[in-house]
Amino acid sequence: MSETIQQRVARAVTDDLVQAFRVDGAVCIRNIFSADELAMLREAIDHNIAQPSPRAKVASRPDDPGWFFEDFCNWQDNDGYRRFIMESPAPSVAGALMGGEAARFYHDHLLVKEPNTRQRTPWHQDQPYYNITGDQNVSMWIPVDPVARASTLEFVAGSHRGPWLMPRTFIANEAKWFPEGSLTDLPDIESNRDAYPIIGWELEPGDMVCFHMLTLHASGGVGGNRRRRAFSLRFIGDDIRHQPRPWRTSPEFPGLRETLAEGAPMAHPLFPIVWRAEQGQVGA
Repeated sequence: MSETIQQRVARAVTDDLVQAFRVDGAVCIRNIFSADELAMLREAIDHNIAQPSPRAKVASRPDDPGWFFEDFCNWQDNDGYRRFIMESPAPSVAGALMGGEAARFYHDHLLVKEPNTRQRTPWHQDQPYYNITGDQNVSMWIPVDPVARASTLEFVAGSHRGPWLMPRTFIANEAKWFPEGSLTDLPDIESNRDAYPIIGWELEPGDMVCFHMLTLHASGGVGGNRRRRAFSLRFIGDDIRHQPRPWRTSPEFPGLRETLAEGAPMAHPLFPIVWRAEQGQVGA
């Protein structure tokens, strides 16, 4: 008999894994998703690529022989995404890693690098791009294709403990969010890799990496015979509060600042509760 979601999560999210998440800010979980869940997610991703939202963008340069495609916040319109978010082990893993009373879904993010994509994803933290403050959070990076070590997501272990570093656009390196000089710039990690505790994993479909939104991370391009489709899920916990910004966040939630006060919990239909400590996964 196949394992239930509760059994899969109990097997994968051990006390040692939770401790590693708290210390390093990033962990790898092997073989957590079933073949049926992965098939549903692949179909949903391919539907998203064929019918991108107005939020989609190409993140590679015009002269790149490959293609780096991103899209955001499609779970309400993409049935496969919605089912994967609500019916896979992801919410229960998020609750187990964050602790606390409840986990809310924050947003989804599709990242596709087609064969021969040279464009790197530069070192960055995620949380400075967002409209939230607080520490209880987890991002999941879920590949549906095999990912070589050279193309995987890498992390600077322990960097989630701060400080916040300047978010910049990935290609032009512009400070479109916090004003220039208001946050410390990132160090040149890639030119001095031996000076940093960099961790990363070769991945197979069914695996995922989970990381804190302040953990520094980056990834390389992909080779000529590799395709890398990855789906990212973001979850937020009890201490996360709304922090409206005077600039356009990435992603943007139009109208939210008019309906949710600064400093308020993220109690809004855009961010449904998907896990509760006393009842486990909501809707499972």
